[in-house]
Amino acid sequence: MKIPRFIALGLIAAAAAAFIVFAAGAAAAAPRAQYSPIQESAGEAEEARPTRAELVTKALAAGYPGRVEKAEFREGRGGISGDWAVLVRGEWYYYAGGKLLPEELLDKADDYSPIAFYNYQRELPAWREPSAEQTARFGEMAANRQRGTRRRAPHFFDALWRAHDREESYQRVKSIRFLGHTVAVHYGILEELSLVEEHILAAAKADPQVQSWISNISEMAGWSWRNVANSQSRSYHSYGVAIDILPKSLGGRETYWLWASERKPDWWNIPYEDRFHPPDAVIKAFEAYGFVWGGKWPYFDTMHFEYRPEVFFLSGMDLSALR
Repeated sequence: MKIPRFIALGLIAAAAAAFIVFAAGAAAAAPRAQYSPIQESAGEAEEARPTRAELVTKALAAGYPGRVEKAEFREGRGGISGDWAVLVRGEWYYYAGGKLLPEELLDKADDYSPIAFYNYQRELPAWREPSAEQTARFGEMAANRQRGTRRRAPHFFDALWRAHDREESYQRVKSIRFLGHTVAVHYGILEELSLVEEHILAAAKADPQVQSWISNISEMAGWSWRNVANSQSRSYHSYGVAIDILPKSLGGRETYWLWASERKPDWWNIPYEDRFHPPDAVIKAFEAYGFVWGGKWPYFDTMHFEYRPEVFFLSGMDLSALR
């Protein structure tokens, strides 16, 4: 059976996330203006501010309270330096430069690329034409993507979602009716998706734009066990925690950078008005329950939503305040 173009390409949406890891270094120093469970007290001395490792591991504990048992600094032993780590199902996963590795793989950390723990923006920033420097950086990143990248360490998320292989992952999948369509996702996010739908339907009663967006939905794609295209890194669709929502008509606009790059080599220079964006009420409904929107990524993917609650906590956002 021929795989539809949307399923074949749309499910590589998580590729975009792998390429925003370049922002993580700069984000480490970024201020966190809003309250979060991991924020230091106002009177804390400058030199006592948490490291990125502490912030990320505590964000994971806050984002997955029923799955991550705790986050703490673990003293090194056996010649291994101490590091922040999270406990999942009885095993510690060490920060290791953002790779979240079990202890037995710490000596192989260089074999993996980091997980994208980035600072997520509350609002879509105003469009600005990329500078020459930014253009060069995007071009270099796109070239690197074609050459392939190191494998993103899968161990933490494999344990978090109990999905170490295709069969184990498929055992966690359930189908849900969402906005009139059936989509397969990890059973651990069924409640969150149901609440997202509730908010979207409520918004549609007063907002014709939201109702029109719902009526224009053509396809939805959730779980699919696969790696990110041109890489050895596992897609978040493999865990069933990402969902792509493709409209019947894009109205001549772009929704996904990879598709756009087939027609426009400088896809990063496509302004917002030429990208298909869901209504703001839809985006905010997803965000309120821990789903990041791919339209805010440098490698834009406006049809893509991905369950990453730790990203909101890491960015200083209290999810309950977004509802």
